[in-house]
Order: sequence, then C-alpha cells, then structure tokens
Amino acid sequence: MNSIADIKKIAKETIATELAAVSNLDNRINNDFVSVVKLIFESKGRLIITAIGKSANISNKLVATFNSTGQPSIFLHASEAIHGDLGNIQRDDIVMFISNSGNTSEIKALIPYIKKMGNPIVSLTGNLNSFLASSSKYTIDVSVEKEACPNNLAPTSSTTAQLVMGDAIAVALLKCKKFSNKDFARFHPGGSLGKRLHLTLFDLSLEITMPAVKSDAKISEVILTISKNRVGATAVLDNNKIVGIITDGDLRRMLSKKLNLFTIAAKDIMNSKPKKIAVSELAVNALKIMEENNISQLIVMDNKKYLGIIHMQTLLKEGLI
Repeated sequence: MNSIADIKKIAKETIATELAAVSNLDNRINNDFVSVVKLIFESKGRLIITAIGKSANISNKLVATFNSTGQPSIFLHASEAIHGDLGNIQRDDIVMFISNSGNTSEIKALIPYIKKMGNPIVSLTGNLNSFLASSSKYTIDVSVEKEACPNNLAPTSSTTAQLVMGDAIAVALLKCKKFSNKDFARFHPGGSLGKRLHLTLFDLSLEITMPAVKSDAKISEVILTISKNRVGATAVLDNNKIVGIITDGDLRRMLSKKLNLFTIAAKDIMNSKPKKIAVSELAVNALKIMEENNISQLIVMDNKKYLGIIHMQTLLKEGLI
C-alpha cells in the first residue's frame, strides 16, 4: 500500500499529464476544425457519432452535449453498426468517428459502407497516419504525448483530449447558431437548471397568497392576517393600491419598542417602499431580489394590480438553488 504522500503525488502527476494533453489542443484548432464546424452548422441532417471502447463513452457524452445545445445527434456503436444499426444513418447525416488509434478492425470494416452511402466522414483521432484519418473528409488531431496511466496503456489523457475537443466543437456550433438562454430552456425543461431558465411567478400562482389590510387597520387585525396566510407578511392597501408591507419582523421590532398596541395602526409600522415584482418575471429573479435585499417576501404585481406575496421558502422548495 502506497503512503498518503505517494498517493497525492500520483494524483498530481495524473492531473499534470492530462492538463498538458489539453493544453496542446490549442495548436490543433486549424482549418479542418473550422471546416468541421461549418459542415455541421450548414447540414440539414444530424450528427452521427460512432466509436468503440472508451471512446464510445466519450461519444455518448458528446451526443448529450450536442443535443442539449440544439444540434440533433445520435450515438452509433461501431460494432453494432455493421449488424443492422447502419439503418440509423439518413441521407443528410454527417458521421463523426472518434478513435485514438484510428485503425481498429470495427472502424476499418464500417468506413467503406459509410462511403458507399455517401455521407461525409469527419474524425477525431490521435493518429494522423491511420486508416481513419486517410478516409475522412476532415480530420481533427487529438493525439497526446502519453496516457496518464503509468503503463501508458489505459485511455486517460487521450479520452480527456477527445472530450475537450468535442466540447470545443459543440460550443463553437452553439455560438454559430446564436443559441440563447430561451433556446437552452426549451431543451432543459426539467430539474433545477430548467426551472431557473423557464419557471415564472405565474407558474407558481397557486403558491401566491393575498394577505392585505388597510392602512388604518389595528395591530390585532394585522397579526391575524399575517398568521392566517402564513407568508410572514401582509400588504397594506388603500383604495386597492399598495402603500406598504408589514412583515413579522416589523411586528417584532414594534414589540421591542413597547408602544401602545391599542393606538398603533398598520400605517405606523409598515414599510412604505416594499419590493415588488411582475408576475411574468422568472422565479429565479425573485429569489435574486430577495437575496440582494436580505428579505424573505416579495409583492407580486400584474401591471398595477396586487396579486399577492411570494415567500422565499416557496422558491427554495422549487429547487432554484
């Protein structure tokens, strides 16, 4: 068993080796890289990514990235392709091969069929002298000096380089397509990420309550209203217009001053400049306003109409953080 110091050294050497492999990719952004991005951008079809082994795992991740950023993509396992899955490839599709050696038997067997179908072939390979490189319309070099594996065998640096170069293509395409936050939200409707991008306060209408008192309301009415609605606050209205807000914190501060509870009205303790937000706003923006102002409630408005109060706890339950 290696010592703790040895384990730390091995880990740091692994990271350094893979960092060096990624750093070298900067020099590989050449005309072929640009051509690959343009080819995919201008295509009417999908991007088919094929590989075997560890490169297949990288390919699956890249397919997920391409799909989530608006580029229709599917993964095609190289060995399964020649046993029926070639039917996945359509006329306008682009086929991207990912292989470190570029000379595996599965790839050599598959390429002639792709060529016969007429689909353009592009590749990410670590061997520019390989069968794959010579068979590709465009080739992107993802070679590495050595694997992080001490035996220089297990795919480590090479798969990291494939992943980073694939991400570079995906992000370049994203920019070319002018892919916006709204586009991103369309493909990520679920989970906390999706909610941050598309969930509005209108979507939370059932969670918004409408506590309200008049400015001359007695403190007993204010306390009952806040307790009944359970958002820790009430709006103060005059002629159906918002003139202030009273929170449970305002009530505590009032009690600490030992004022005459029989003579105090809502207008005497309210905050006359409450924070408001439109019901059409994203829920995450409401949370941001609360955090910036160190408050737990916001008054929700529809133009000039009071709709209610949203509490921070409601937003937190939606998983926006």
